[in-house]
Amino acid sequence: MKLSDQKTINADRETVYAALLNPEVLMACVPGCQEMSGSPEDGFEATVVQKVGPVKATFKGAVQLSEMNPPESITITGEGKGGAAGFAKGGADVRLEAEGDKTILHYDVEAKVGGKLAQLGSRIIDGFAKKMADQFFSNFQDAVGAPAPEEADEVVETETGETKKKGWFNKLVKG
Repeated sequence: MKLSDQKTINADRETVYAALLNPEVLMACVPGCQEMSGSPEDGFEATVVQKVGPVKATFKGAVQLSEMNPPESITITGEGKGGAAGFAKGGADVRLEAEGDKTILHYDVEAKVGGKLAQLGSRIIDGFAKKMADQFFSNFQDAVGAPAPEEADEVVETETGETKKKGWFNKLVKG
């Protein structure tokens, strides 16, 4: 399964690139991520719980960052094993294009699955992989992008009932 798309992020390229290397940002953006540790140089270890069709699994996996060309591009690859459910492998080539004080994040994603997951059929798997990629990059866009002027006071309620302002990473970096 291959997918290409783009997101416009209300932050400069350097901020967006730094966020791609930050394990806290990545953990907050990966749907179903329970924990993440590691560093950009050594890679990250992650635990992700997902339900694909009728199959719910906990994936333990590794994420590697390569072909780093700050602040223009990066390749993110990952592999997770979900026990009896099977495995998932994937990668994203990310390219950052400056557009004034915003950044256009272009991504090309490729995903593969095996084991019980592969038996669900390509239509279910392709739909799930597209949803996961879209959700990750939308979450990333919300976490990193500074609020647009009309959203300056927008507050988002999380699943745990906490409230947070949009664009928290950008505010953290820029103080």
